[in-house]
Order: sequence, then C-alpha cells, then structure tokens
Amino acid sequence: MAVSGRFVALLAVAIVPVVLLGSAWAGVAWMVVVVLAAGLDVLLAADLRQVRVERRMPRLARRGTTADGTLVLVNDGSRTLRALARDMWEPSAGQTPRRLRATVPSGERRALRVRFAPFRRGRRSTTGVAVRAAGPLGLAARQRVVAAPAELVVTPPFRSRRHLPSRLARLRELDGETTLQLRGHGTEFDSLRDYVRGDDVRSIDWRATARRQDLVVRTWRPERDRRVVVVVDGGRAGAGRVEDEPRLDTFIETALLLGALASAAGDRVDLVVLDDGVRQRVHGATRTDVVRRFGEALALAEPGLAATDWAAVPGLVDAVTTSRSLVVLVSSLDSVGASADLLAVLPRLTRRHAVVVTSVTDPTVERMADGVPEPGRAEPDRRGGRVPGLPSGSGAERDVYRRAAATRTLLDADGVGDVARRAGAEVVRGTPEQVPPAVADAYVRAKATGRL
Repeated sequence: MAVSGRFVALLAVAIVPVVLLGSAWAGVAWMVVVVLAAGLDVLLAADLRQVRVERRMPRLARRGTTADGTLVLVNDGSRTLRALARDMWEPSAGQTPRRLRATVPSGERRALRVRFAPFRRGRRSTTGVAVRAAGPLGLAARQRVVAAPAELVVTPPFRSRRHLPSRLARLRELDGETTLQLRGHGTEFDSLRDYVRGDDVRSIDWRATARRQDLVVRTWRPERDRRVVVVVDGGRAGAGRVEDEPRLDTFIETALLLGALASAAGDRVDLVVLDDGVRQRVHGATRTDVVRRFGEALALAEPGLAATDWAAVPGLVDAVTTSRSLVVLVSSLDSVGASADLLAVLPRLTRRHAVVVTSVTDPTVERMADGVPEPGRAEPDRRGGRVPGLPSGSGAERDVYRRAAATRTLLDADGVGDVARRAGAEVVRGTPEQVPPAVADAYVRAKATGRL
C-alpha cells in the first residue's frame, strides 16, 4: 500500500477542528475518517494480480543514439486501472520518461511510449515494472512489481564510420571502377587488352597473342573473397585508460571499421576477442550484417586482468583458414615485458600471413615528454624552480622526472615496434583517433600491393 500527497494533506486538516473546537477528539475523529476513506480507496483500486505487462522494443541500441520502445499495460480485471508505472531499467539504459501514467479500463490495454538513450556499452536488463494502482479517491494505492524481464544490448558507437567512404573510394580505384587505372596491382585475373608501350612484358598472354596475331596483355585486379582475421586483445592491455576511455574502446572502433571496409571490398572477415581464452567469436558474417554482428559481440567485451594467450592465435587462424590471410592483432605495444608473448608468436604468423599489429599511444604521455604542462597543473617557475604550494626546487624536479618517465615510455614502445617489424609485421602506431583509419590504410595497402 502507498499513500498519496492528498492523503497527507487531509490528515493535516485535522488541526482545524482541534483549534476551532478546542478538543483533540475532533481531530482524532477526522483522522479516523481519512484513514477509513484511504482503506476503502485501496479496496476499490484495480487488482494488480490481474495486470499484465507486454513489451515491444529493439534488442540492440547503439551507444550515443536513441531507440524507441513500447510498454503495454493490459488490464484483465473488473475495475479501472489508474496506473503509475516505473520500469526497472538500469540507469545507464537512459530510459525516458522514468514514470508513466495511464488509465486502463477493464478488459483493455494501453501502449506507453518509452525512449532509450544508453550511455554505456554492454548488456542492460530489467526484471519487471513497478505498478501503482490508485483508487478512485486518489488517497491510497496498491503497489506491486509485475514481472516483465527484458534485455537491451548496447553496441559501440562506431565513431570511426566517418573514415569509411574515403577508404572505399580508394578501393574502387584499385578495382578499376573509376577512371583511374593502375597496372600491375592485384593478383586476380580481370581481362585481356591490346599491348601498349610501357606495359610489363611479363603480362603478355602468348596464347591469346597467337590467336589474335597481335600482342595481348592480361590485366589484374585486387583479389576478392580473401580472409581477414581480426584478433581483439581483451586482456589487461585493454584496461588502461587513454583520454578518459579504456584502450579496449579504441580496439573496438578499429575492429568495426576494418570489418566494414573489408566486407565492402568483398573479403570475408572473422573476429576473435581473446584474453586468457576466447571470449567472443564472429565467423561467416556477410557484407550486410558484419557491422551488426561485430557490434553485438564487441558490446559484451570487457577488459580483464588476465594476460592474453597470444600463443593460441596461430591455431585460431588455422581453424578459420589455411590460405594466406591478413591477420590484424588489435592490441598495444608498450614494453618488452608486457608484449613479450605477442612478439614471440609473430614469426609463426608472418611465415604464412600478412600481419598488422596496432600500438596505441597516450597523447598525455607525448605532451609530457615534450614538456607541455598538463591542463590544470601549474607550470614550474624556471627561474626559481617553484610551484605554488610546493617546497623550493620540488616543482622543477618533478617536471624533470615526469619528462624522463614519459620519454622512457615512448622509447620502450619504439623498441617493441622495431622488434615487431623485424619479425615481419607491419606496426600501426598512433593516438586513439589515429589508429582506426591507419589500420584501414594498412588494409588498402595490402590489397594494392598484392599481399592480401
């Protein structure tokens, strides 16, 4: 049972007869009347055991956008339902409005519009709807949680989508769909044409030349239906925060952009989210549903504290395909100790596949190494070496230590990148905004040079 503000106001009126009549019994009598009226109001309220809740809502929603749903209240009872409903979603689902009012006559139903604006990736859920059925007097109400479980999967925002059109245009140029024609690129046979001065003599088709009695050359285009395997590091490397976001968010944006680009180019893309075991896997995604399937799988990815089992990657790739493929290891190369397992597996991968490894740098560390002060931190006084509130000399010393530590961090990352390159991998390094388009450019280069 729940009481309304009207009930409280009527109870407060009891002070009037007490003051006017000078008797406390008059106030008590008034309060008894109000309580009896509230009890009668509860008896006349709709029976919530005969109220059902139905939902019509999307299963997926993208973070940063809105999705509409419908909540349906069904009154199977004999009394009119005057309902105040509150859906029990997690706050990060961003449901509006939070409270819904509706009057549902006996035997009817009412549809209530709700909107979701989720601001956190992952699975959002609810177990039911708290419904309060008020009586005809509006003094008190029955209250009950009506079971209506539901789930909403919030997919990543895919902000790197803006880089997709320019990369697709470059792929169309390579494929000969625009006026620009590139000779010698690709390994898939396209057509025959007459020889012109400057053509590579190795492209001459001697059988066709003998039939036509004129020199004929073969033209090529980048191969389609090739394999791209994207391995996302779901271990401790993704837990570090860069620019107030975990590195895993950058890994996810990179995987989404590469998946959309490769599938649009006609290649088959597979996804593996790996830490100490395989957490998510997407196999056989088509061109039309690759972004949706990747987004659904990556929405549930969370960085763990376990070390990533990079030794399992060759076996995972062999389980997908035995032909030469492009293997993209979406992680971060920080130091030899942290990246030792990844570096150890690179020679096995590069013997059979083209390999790309990502490395995410922190802009704050780069600014610190360049001596740029952090926002909100006072710049040391170079003349006296003082920072307000710190002892003499401590400001300059701390600044030196910060710059030395930042420079050491960047040098370690450079050294690990050099080791990866000597192992035969291409290293893509940049800030969180730079890495996704840079990986897309690496894929385009691999298509253009025939490595894929």
